[in-house]
This record gives sequence, C-alpha cells and structure tokens, in this order.
Amino acid sequence: MPADAESRPRTAVEVAVGSLGPLAELDVPLGPLTTYRVGGSAAVLVRATSRADLVAAVEASQESGLPILPIGRGSNMLVADAGFPGIAVSLVELPVVIEIATETSIVTVSAGASLPVVARKTASAGLTGFEWAVGVPGSIGGAVRMNAGGHGSDMAGSLIDVTVVDTAGASSHERVLSVSEIGLSFRHSELPASAIVVEARLQLAPGDVDAAKQLISEIVKWRHENQPGGQNAGSVFVNPVPGEVSAGALVDAAGLRGLRHRSAHVSNKHANFIQADDGGSADDVRALMHIVRDRVAATSGYVLRSEIRLVGFEDGEH
Repeated sequence: MPADAESRPRTAVEVAVGSLGPLAELDVPLGPLTTYRVGGSAAVLVRATSRADLVAAVEASQESGLPILPIGRGSNMLVADAGFPGIAVSLVELPVVIEIATETSIVTVSAGASLPVVARKTASAGLTGFEWAVGVPGSIGGAVRMNAGGHGSDMAGSLIDVTVVDTAGASSHERVLSVSEIGLSFRHSELPASAIVVEARLQLAPGDVDAAKQLISEIVKWRHENQPGGQNAGSVFVNPVPGEVSAGALVDAAGLRGLRHRSAHVSNKHANFIQADDGGSADDVRALMHIVRDRVAATSGYVLRSEIRLVGFEDGEH
C-alpha cells in the first residue's frame, strides 16, 4: 500500500469493510433484490445467513456511521438509480422458522418467512385468520413494518409481538415489542427505523382446513384476475379512506390508467400499480408517482400517500 494511503483517514466504507471482513460485498445492484428489479447499488451488501451476521452488519454501521437498510423480499421497496450509500442487509437467506403451536393457535415466524407460505402452512394446520396473506408476495418483517393487509384483514389483526434487533445506541441488542408498542394503523406502523424485525408471533384461531384452503384458492384466483404481474411493488398508494375511497379508483377517475413516463407506466389492469420496464429506471417510476399524485390531487382533492418504501431519493421517503 502506498505511504499516502496508509496515512490518510479511512473512509466510512473502508471502516465497514474492515469490520465485516468477508461478509462485505461492494457496490452491489439492489434492483435484483426487489420486485421492481430496477435501481442502483448499495455501497456495501451483507447477505445475512444468521443473526450473528445481522448483528455484525449493525455493529459495522455503528462503527462506520453508514446507514443500514434491511431488505427482505423487496416486494415493497423502490431504490433510487443513485443507489443506497450505506450497508444493505439481505435477510432472505436467514433460516426460515414457522413454528405452529396448535394447542394455543400461536404461530412464531421469522422475519424472512414468505407471507404466502405462512398462509398456506397455517391453513393446512387447521388455523384461520391469515389466509389473506397468500395474496401478498412479501415477508413477515416487511409486513409488520407497513402493517400489510388485504381482503379485509391485516397484520394488526393477528400480531401479538415482534422481536427486533435495535440498531440505535452504541451497541445492538434484541428486544421484544408488543403490538401496542408499534402503533399499527392502515398500511403504517410506528416501528422505529432503527428496529430490524427478526421474528413475530401471531395469534390465529382454530378453523376448518377445507374452508381455509378454499378461501386461499379464491384469493389466489382473484389476484390473478385483478392484479398485473411483471415488475412492480403492488399497490403504490394508500387508500385515502379505507373501505370507502380507493386510490386505484381515484387514479382511474383522473384518466391515468395506462399513462407512461419514459420507462414506467400505470398498469392497464390495475390503476394503483405502476410497472417498470425491463432494464428501466427507478427514477422514472418515482417521477410517475409524482405525476399521478399531483393529477389526482388536482382532480379529486385527495393527496395520495405512497405505500412503497422509497430509498435513496433526494426528495425523501414519502
């Protein structure tokens, strides 16, 4: 190493890499880790395969000062083309835990567990109350953070508590938060950004296996008939008046179904979905979100709020 390199202060990325060692991958595209499949790179990526790896990433963040970004299945995230200038932690390779206590109807699930898988396993075990989740292609951790839901229910309907790794402070530690402590409301939680969900407990109810499986089949059929596939993150905007005024109907009424902005367009199948072209731009998706929100506000008076977690955009995450 040249003498001047030895004498200069280490950059934050170099500090993080020094802390993480072989766990650290540099300048890794994040698009492939999301369902939008567009967007820039993380300065550092850690593919956690154990809670120890996750704790190591948190400690590297604390030591280096770099922000940390947990990524589950990426089904509700859009990363800016400029990327994320910190440590992204992929949680999908963590061991999946789905423990079903049939005598109490309590289900313990790890954050990386797929919602459709949990829905099917609990239904097969004779438990009801989580069938709705078969239509949400995300993970338990992300579902807790946004209070994901559908078909008349949501995470708040069954969540008992969550175990989180708290990244705030000088050292990381696990703690358990009750559902009342994380402030769940429609497609929103008050879970601190510093808290990374690693496990959740659900209270379900005994039910009929055949009825639960039939409901799951109906939800899957409805989803195939009413929602588009391809590169998207599901519903873009929160319904402004749940059960009464839908975001999709407002977008439709504004004449925006099918509207294109460069490499992004409003779905022709569902007006509350914005599709990205293969090889497209996350910034185009974000720009189209602005266009839609402004036109809906102008035509209806409703200012729509994004359901999607926006990462790395200069105008903030909202």
